[in-house]
Amino acid sequence: MKKILLIAAAAAFSFTAMAQELSNFNFRGQAPVVSPEIQGDSVTFRLKADYATVVKLSGSWMPNPYGGTIDMTRGENNVWSVKIPLPAPEIYTYNFVVDGVAVNDPQNVYVQRDGTRYLPMLIVPGERTENYGEAGTHGTVSHPWYDSKLLGYSRRLTVYTPYGYEANPKKKYPVLYLLHGAGGDEEAWISMGRTAQILDNLIEKGLAEPMIVVMPNGNPGQQAARTLGIPEKQMDWRDPAFQNIYVRSLCEEIVPFIEKNFRAVAKPASRAIAGLSMGGGHTISASVLYPEMFDYICPLSAAGQASAEQIAALKKAGVKLYFLACGSSDFLFQGSQQLDQTLTEQGLDHIYFVSDGGHTWANWRLYLNTFAPKLFK
Repeated sequence: MKKILLIAAAAAFSFTAMAQELSNFNFRGQAPVVSPEIQGDSVTFRLKADYATVVKLSGSWMPNPYGGTIDMTRGENNVWSVKIPLPAPEIYTYNFVVDGVAVNDPQNVYVQRDGTRYLPMLIVPGERTENYGEAGTHGTVSHPWYDSKLLGYSRRLTVYTPYGYEANPKKKYPVLYLLHGAGGDEEAWISMGRTAQILDNLIEKGLAEPMIVVMPNGNPGQQAARTLGIPEKQMDWRDPAFQNIYVRSLCEEIVPFIEKNFRAVAKPASRAIAGLSMGGGHTISASVLYPEMFDYICPLSAAGQASAEQIAALKKAGVKLYFLACGSSDFLFQGSQQLDQTLTEQGLDHIYFVSDGGHTWANWRLYLNTFAPKLFK
């Protein structure tokens, strides 16, 4: 009996301690801090920082997103705040700078991961972002592993399957292979690209065909994202054995793995490949090394080129869609112009989508939202 009473007392003490911690988090009955708070055509950011002397706001919407800041003002209960005009509809990232130290917003649960950085998000509603929020129906995101004989270890994938995939075990789906850029990993398109939300919304609205989306890790020295803490493999890229090793693994190992383990239609007409920056280069390489594998090819802000002979081979293979996109102020814009010229000279019917802006996720989300409805038609 005494033992039971001791356990009950310990439980009561733990609950009391937890309640005190929650009270401390809520600043002992003070009004909760809300940040960010959109109010009409403005947005207010707030941070409780009792001992700070200088607090600033840094955001990706600013003219200098990598160093620009706005001063915040100390208010009641040491809550610092700043109210600014609401930026144009888009997804932005931001952080506070407290006495010179970058600090995330503890009140904002919406964060994205960019490599090893976690940053809070500000999602400004509007036509541009209407497919970036949650839809009424949702697909499933999973992280299967495949064995790579070419690379010598198991590697992690991110796979999106559309709403209804589990409910109808006989239905098969086309597949989009969606590749990230330098510094990214198999979670980049999910975290920063909003792939699941975009596909959920497009499919729910009947604007895109239900499809599987496969997002591999494009760094052949990594088994998975660095957040898993798995040691990386050092590779000598001068070794001919490693030439196009990731692209070869993609086409010779990942595609067969998906078609064996998921209900994927194993035909070129049901395969699409797209990628941004480095992944755009991988997209171009995969399409020219395996010209009959993908009927839909979408290089985005691509770091790569294709020769006239290679484009001619794609034309002969009967590519259904070649969607090339780049921002007009992107540092790779000239390369996209050159690829567009080669495609035109070889008579390969294609779409050249030029947007404002540069080498940013704002553009890559826009491109996915634009080309996904054109796939598998």
